[in-house]
Amino acid sequence: MGSISSLLGDIKVLARALTTKPQPDEEIGSIALMVQHNADRRPDDMALISNDESVTWAELNEKANRVARVLKDHGIGSGDCVALFMENRIDFVVAVLGISKLGAVSGLINSNLSRQPLTHCISLVNSKVCIFGEELTGALDEVRHALSLTEGRDYLFVADHALETSAPKGAPPEWAQLLDSRDSAIDNGNLDEASQVTIAQTAFYVFTSGTTGMPKAAVVTNRRMFTGARLAADSLARLTRRDRIYNCLPLYHGTALIIGLAAAFHAGASTVMRRKVSISSFWDDIRKHECTSFIYIGEFIRYLMSQPPTKGDRDNQVHTIFGNGLRPDIWMNFKERFGIERIGEFYAASEGNGGFANVFNKDCTVGLGIAPVKLVQYDVASDEIVTDSDGHCIEVPDGTPGLLLIEVTEKSKFDGYTEQDATNAKIVENAFMPSDMYFNSGDLMRTVDVGFAWGRTHYQFVDRIGDTFRWKSENVSTNEVAEIINQHPDIAFSNVYGVTLPGTDGRAGMAAIVFNSGIDSTDVDIEGLSEHIRQNLPPYARPLFLRILTELPTTSTHKLQKNELREQAFHLDSVTDELLVLKPDEKIYARLDSDYYDRIMRREIAF
Repeated sequence: MGSISSLLGDIKVLARALTTKPQPDEEIGSIALMVQHNADRRPDDMALISNDESVTWAELNEKANRVARVLKDHGIGSGDCVALFMENRIDFVVAVLGISKLGAVSGLINSNLSRQPLTHCISLVNSKVCIFGEELTGALDEVRHALSLTEGRDYLFVADHALETSAPKGAPPEWAQLLDSRDSAIDNGNLDEASQVTIAQTAFYVFTSGTTGMPKAAVVTNRRMFTGARLAADSLARLTRRDRIYNCLPLYHGTALIIGLAAAFHAGASTVMRRKVSISSFWDDIRKHECTSFIYIGEFIRYLMSQPPTKGDRDNQVHTIFGNGLRPDIWMNFKERFGIERIGEFYAASEGNGGFANVFNKDCTVGLGIAPVKLVQYDVASDEIVTDSDGHCIEVPDGTPGLLLIEVTEKSKFDGYTEQDATNAKIVENAFMPSDMYFNSGDLMRTVDVGFAWGRTHYQFVDRIGDTFRWKSENVSTNEVAEIINQHPDIAFSNVYGVTLPGTDGRAGMAAIVFNSGIDSTDVDIEGLSEHIRQNLPPYARPLFLRILTELPTTSTHKLQKNELREQAFHLDSVTDELLVLKPDEKIYARLDSDYYDRIMRREIAF
C-alpha cells in the first residue's frame, strides 16, 4: 500500500511540474505573507520552537508587525536593505519577517564574522539600518567606526534573553536603540505595505563563503524563495501541517532559511530551531520534540554516522530528511541505521538560476534538473572550458563528469550578485549557439542510471572544479578519493585536496584524516591503512601525504573547509600535526621528517 501511495505522490509531483507556468512579476508574494496567511487560517497552531521559547502563527505575525512598524518609523521602505546580524533564534525570524512586510531586503550577515569581513558585508549591500543580537554586540562594536551608519539611530539592538547577563528587556549600548517585538505599546496589526510586495522584488542578500576573496552578496528574489520553498515542501519532503521540522543549520544561509524554514511556512508545518549543531544531543532533541523531518548538510550526516551505533538509533519519528551534500558512500547506511524512508537531496547555489531535486526518492542522486542544463568538457589542468573549432562548448557522454551549465531562460533567470562584474563572471555566452546564455555553476556533475524514473535523466554531484585536481595526466576527484579513504574502519572523516610539489606539474593528493573516537595516531595500523588506499585507489589518485588531525575544520554551514589546509599543505613550518608521506616505490606511509622534507623542496625526490 505504501508503494502505491508513494507512486501516486510521484505522479502528482510530476504533473504539477509539467503544468507549472511562470509567475508574472506583478504577482503578490513574500515570506512575510506566508506567515500572515498561516496566522489567518491557523492562528493557534505552533509555528516555531527554540529552546524554552515558542510562538504560534498569530504571535509570530504580531511580532513581525511590530518590527515592521519600528523600521517604517526609521524610514525603511521598499528596496531598502536592513543588515541582520544575529544567531539562530526566534527573534531572527521575526526580524526577517518584519523587513519583508515593508518590501525591504534582509542582508543576512554570517554571525561568525568579525572585523574586516563583517565591515565588508554590511557596507557592500548599502545597509540603512543594522538589526543585531545582544550576543554579537562585541563584534559589531569593533567595526562600527568603519561603517556609514549613524550611531544612536541606525543600530537596533535585540535582547538575548538566553544570556545570563541580560536584563528583562536587555540593555542596549549607548550607540544603539532597543528593538523589542514583545512591546505591547507598538501596534501589532497587519501593514498595508505587506500586500503590495511582489515576487519580482528582492527578498534577501545571501553571502557566498568568500573562498576566492571577500564574500559576495547573491540576490535572492521572492520568486526564488517561493520556488525553493515549494520544491522542498511539496516535492522533496512532501510536508503537511502535521509535520515538525528540526532545523539546526544557520539561518543566514539559503539552505536553512529557504529550503528549511520557508518550506515549513509554505506547508504550515512547525519548526524546531537550534542555535548551534549539537551531535551529542541531536537525536534526543528529535525525540523530545517529536520531529518528523530535518534539514541537513551532507557533512553533518557524516558526523551523525561517526557516533557509536546504539539500539535506539531507529527510535525516532523522522520519516524524511532533506538537504544537500549527502555523499553516496554513507547514503544507504544512514537510511538503514536510523530508519529513514525518504531522502530529499537537492543541488543548488545561493546565486544560481536552477538546480536538481530528488523528488522521486531515488538513492544516491540529486535527482532531476529543474532548469535546462548541459554537462560540458572542462580542462582541469588549465582551469577552462574546452571548446570546439567554432568556440562552442562540447557536451560529455552519459556517465562522464562534466562542468554543469544551467541555461538562463525566462523561467530560470539569473539574478546574480549586487556587483555587476561578479555577475558577468558567472555567465557563459554563445555556449552552443549565438545569443544563448548559461550560468557557470563551477561544479562537476554526471548523469546516473537509476532505472525507470519517468523517462527523465538523474544526476550526481562529483566535485567542485577547484577541488578536482590533475596529477599524472589524470583528473582526481577529491570527493571520490575521500569516500574510499572513509571506508577504512579506523577513519571517521577525511578531507582530500591537491598540493603543489616543487618541480612537478599539476597537484599531488593530500588527505587530512580524523580517526574514530578512542583511536590516536599511535594506535593506528599504518600498514593496514596503506594497504586499504593501495588496493582501492589507482596510483595517480593515492594521496602522497596524510595529515593526522583531531577534528576537521569546517565552514559555518558545516561544510569541510579546505582553503587553510591546502595553503599549509605538507610544509613543516606551517603544520604542527603529524604528517605521513608515501615515498616513491614504497607501499607504506612513513613519517615526514625534516630531512626528507628538505629533499622534496630541493626537487631531489621524483614522485
